[in-house]
Amino acid sequence: MAKKAPSINIGISDKNREKIAEGLSCLLADSYTLYLKTHNFHWNVTGPMFNTLHTMFMAQYTELHTAVDEIAERIRALGFPAPGSYSQYAKLTKIAEETGVPKAEEMIRQLVEGHETVARTGRALFPVVEEAGDEPTADLLTQRLQIHEKTAWMLRSMLE
Repeated sequence: MAKKAPSINIGISDKNREKIAEGLSCLLADSYTLYLKTHNFHWNVTGPMFNTLHTMFMAQYTELHTAVDEIAERIRALGFPAPGSYSQYAKLTKIAEETGVPKAEEMIRQLVEGHETVARTGRALFPVVEEAGDEPTADLLTQRLQIHEKTAWMLRSMLE
């Protein structure tokens, strides 16, 4: 006889937990895709700003590595499986994959766009999170927005 899954009674309805987990899955996919793109650019950047960008991209992908774990664990805490495959991420993300090796300035542009995309994905989830009274997810989203907006600003400043 199969063991029945434990019920979850954390003060958020099943419907809202599911909506939040779906939104967080999109945030996870965007974050993981941005992580992969940033890591790719770290490996492949060239030019006069090599050292600065190589070091900056490492700090950014390291931060994203931690973030994807936190997002996935929040999905699990809400009682749903976290997506974890490239094919799932490809369906859920709004960030375009980069298969080539663009020039450094184009890398920066793409990362600005990626961080802005993640910020929009996170921000779009706030209405259901607020309606559900899901403060832990709201806190996670607030922290992620702060990081992505600041990182986009710093990268954008390099293009001026």
